[in-house]
Amino acid sequence: MSYQDHIAQTSALIKSQHGSWDGISAESVARMRLQNRFQTGLDIARYTAKIMRADMAAYDANPAEYTQSLGCWHGFIGQQKMISIKKHFGSTKRRYLYLSGWMVAALRSDFGPLPDQSMHEKTSVPALIEELYTFLRQADARELGLMFRDLDKARETGNEVEAQRLLNAIDNYETHVVPIIADIDAGFGNAEATYLLAKKMIEAGACALQIENQVSDEKQCGHQDGKVTVPHEDFLAKVRACRYAFLELGVEDGIIVTRTDSLGAGLTKQIAVSKEPGDLGDQYNSFLDCEEIDPSTARNGDVILNRDGKLLRPKRLPSNLFQFRAGSGEDRCVLDCITSLQNGADLLWIETEKPHIEQIAGMVDRIRAVIPNAKLVYNNSPSFNWTLNFRQQVFDAWAAEGKDVSAYDRTKLMSVDYDGTPLGDEADEWIRTFQKDAAARAGIFHHLITLPTYHTAALSTDNLAKEYFGDQGMLGYVKGVQRKEIREGIACVKHQNMSGSDIGDDHKEYFAGEAALKAGGAHNTMNQFAA
Repeated sequence: MSYQDHIAQTSALIKSQHGSWDGISAESVARMRLQNRFQTGLDIARYTAKIMRADMAAYDANPAEYTQSLGCWHGFIGQQKMISIKKHFGSTKRRYLYLSGWMVAALRSDFGPLPDQSMHEKTSVPALIEELYTFLRQADARELGLMFRDLDKARETGNEVEAQRLLNAIDNYETHVVPIIADIDAGFGNAEATYLLAKKMIEAGACALQIENQVSDEKQCGHQDGKVTVPHEDFLAKVRACRYAFLELGVEDGIIVTRTDSLGAGLTKQIAVSKEPGDLGDQYNSFLDCEEIDPSTARNGDVILNRDGKLLRPKRLPSNLFQFRAGSGEDRCVLDCITSLQNGADLLWIETEKPHIEQIAGMVDRIRAVIPNAKLVYNNSPSFNWTLNFRQQVFDAWAAEGKDVSAYDRTKLMSVDYDGTPLGDEADEWIRTFQKDAAARAGIFHHLITLPTYHTAALSTDNLAKEYFGDQGMLGYVKGVQRKEIREGIACVKHQNMSGSDIGDDHKEYFAGEAALKAGGAHNTMNQFAA
């Protein structure tokens, strides 16, 4: 509905009240409605799910149409990210938000900083989704509010051309509300617990849930040791729980991202149930590290498998965990992915130990031999040492090509001594094009960085603290922060406006007319930033 349609509809409603609502401005109501386009989190989930589905179809047609996101640990961080994207690129198209369970654990738990082991309160995840969308909706209200003020000025000065331009801009306004891919970890319990949490996350606005195949009670960060996976049927029950949650809430386009940690997980907590040779449980168990035994040598408490007429004893650790065969990780990843896509998943996530396109592509090629349109979400993780990894990849590629690499020490390639060298420069170019190249070669539809804003907050705070508490004093803030904000057009330099002061003034005027006591008068110091 257009701006003018909102005004006309509200005018008719006001007139129908026979004078008792004459103090209400139809245009003010229209403005408030447009500034609050999304009434509930489910409205957001349905809207953003359609965006993701359209983007997935576009990627299938052209891998250059991949999507990206950054992990955000606070609503303000997510808001500023999307404001920045609109400022620099003019559109939020194909840019999402990522909600990292790691950052929720480290930054948003009532227990204080926690490791990424699903120890944080499960309610903190939907709470952050709701917070992120609250800030994104506020960004809409702020930007539209500025457009409404400009429209009033154009009308006051009789500039009909500018007024019409603004009306067109209002009617074609692009929201800051974008899809969030939200981390549900390993489901925080059994399938029922997963279903209940999934509902809360969807009701808060999440259109995409990312769930992993680790045990929920001993879940580990994807880049730490000690990961333990569960049999496929256990995991698929949680995938179905997520789908049921989407369908119950009417988000029929909801997206499920299934993550396999099998590449780095050498352990399982339980042996899968198998009813006949070759079934899914039997395939899972076939990766167990076993030794053939004679029945007479069986020990008390042994778990015994019968395979092809042989009795096998899986290797069991003192922790009561069972061990997979070394080198079976890639085969298990491929089976995990194919099985997930055949049982309701929409996108895949393969957690790797390094960012290596051909390693990822090798697995994707095998998956696509069975499911041709398989697509990945990939973690461009800060847990990787990107500089070292890519310098070593270039070193190895050059050595294989017969190039002279005698000027480089492969074990010390992180050294600043290699900055600006031909090898260092080529490695940086490989990093720069990694997302584009991996989208084309390795089926990666969505590239994300899980916890970048954790690191940017630490780095910027360190820089300010070093200057402000040192010899630079106040100049450390002015030169390092405020002057850059002004000159680079950072909207929150007017922090009162960003926090909603002008929106509040508009509302005061709607409610009280000329009697409104507004904050944005001539003596507001934010006027110093008007130029």
